[in-house]
Amino acid sequence: MQSIDGTNMNLKMVESIAYHNEKIEIAQSCIDQISISAKRVKAFVEKSAVVYGVTTGFGALASVHISAEKSKELQRNIIVSHAAGVGEPLPVEVVRTMMLLRINSLIKGYSGIRYDTLEVLVHFLNTGITPYVPAQGSVGASGDLAPLAHIAMAMLGEGRVFHKGTLKLAKEAMEEEGIKPFIPAQKEGLALLNGTQMMTALLSNILIRAYRLFKWTLVSAASTLDALKASTSPFDKRIQELRPHPGQIYVAEKILSLLENSEIRDSHRNCGKVQDAYSLRAIPQVFGAVKDTFDYAKTVLEREFNSVTDNPIIFENEAISGGNFHGEPIALVADFVAIALSELSNITERRIDRLVNPLVSSLPPFLAKGEEGLNSGFMIWQYTAASLVSENKALSHPGSVDSIPTSAFQEDHVSMGSVSVRKAYSIIANCEKVTAIELMLAMRGLDFLKPKETGTNLKKILEVLQKTQKPHQNDRYFGDDFNALLEIISGNEPENIKIHNGVR
Repeated sequence: MQSIDGTNMNLKMVESIAYHNEKIEIAQSCIDQISISAKRVKAFVEKSAVVYGVTTGFGALASVHISAEKSKELQRNIIVSHAAGVGEPLPVEVVRTMMLLRINSLIKGYSGIRYDTLEVLVHFLNTGITPYVPAQGSVGASGDLAPLAHIAMAMLGEGRVFHKGTLKLAKEAMEEEGIKPFIPAQKEGLALLNGTQMMTALLSNILIRAYRLFKWTLVSAASTLDALKASTSPFDKRIQELRPHPGQIYVAEKILSLLENSEIRDSHRNCGKVQDAYSLRAIPQVFGAVKDTFDYAKTVLEREFNSVTDNPIIFENEAISGGNFHGEPIALVADFVAIALSELSNITERRIDRLVNPLVSSLPPFLAKGEEGLNSGFMIWQYTAASLVSENKALSHPGSVDSIPTSAFQEDHVSMGSVSVRKAYSIIANCEKVTAIELMLAMRGLDFLKPKETGTNLKKILEVLQKTQKPHQNDRYFGDDFNALLEIISGNEPENIKIHNGVR
């Protein structure tokens, strides 16, 4: 059971709760402030104070006064009317992250929401009720209104949810778990909708996968380095210390560790080759910059996890309308991560080409076995990688540089953060495939160099992966080999590889 308090959320906690179903509770230290904030909102209504979204309409209707007796109806209306998302549903783990992060923001006690209302979301998480949330419809300000409205609508007992492996009516799932639909009080509809949690949840998913993929791409790059008999001199610690970017130093160290005691490396240590191509020699510089980008994005993301992104924000004697719902911080880093991921695969594709290209490789053309000319080997897998990285280049155009006015010019600059993260979400999937291709080809390349073996640490990892690869002498379908590798790298860390059932 994880206790959350609005200040302690991080990416590791997100993964354990949203992905691995660890249960949560709201920290006792938050409960008093939650109650105080809800009472303040109630007092504003009783005094007929002008408070945006509480005693007024929304967006361009902010000048329309809403009476106290209709203020609760206003909150229900905003939920059902704003549930305007379209397209395929977001993955279950992403929606669970949205709920978790919305709870974590609201329990800080500046949003005027009741503890009982938050408990509905807590019960959803703990009992595995996940609202059906369409992926499209947010412009990233005022927050992720449409996606979050679909979550709030499920809390009303309306709409659909995923529960116990099936898609069913929210009301039905809530009845099964003994959860009563909530009736929104003043400001609660707005508080549930006004935030950046769709953007942050999807970027969380991307970064969790990106860090895992990064480790695998180090493995695939090291495999290619040995398969192509490349020099490890460019990874010398002394070079990195003269340009001390943390990621660069980290990458060089990891590559050398993977290739430690390599018989292949020792066999060509005194060869006449002076320099390797950039895709081999500049791995620390390129990969290092990618890792530094991930680390920066993680810092921004975790800061956002523990922020108040509501509007208006409830203070002691007043409610202040601001712009904390604006998704620009997340939009910009999502675009940055997308670009970094694209570069990770761009340079990987160049190494893939070198593995199959007889003009630059000492390996058999296209890593083919059998009669020359009759067998194409892995020729077309480079085409596939080229297609994937080219698609990534198109997707890497920043979404955050766009804006389109909404709500009758009241919301005249929006972040488009949801577009940025959804593009990055497509890119990370392509990148996983490119790395799987490099692994598949690099292992074939290393086979041609036997009986000489690669580094001790790298060999331990590759021995597990090799079990998924079927032997061949002539051309055959290699898609099963690829899919087996893709399944492994998309769900396991290199240091803790597990072969799932059904994977050869």
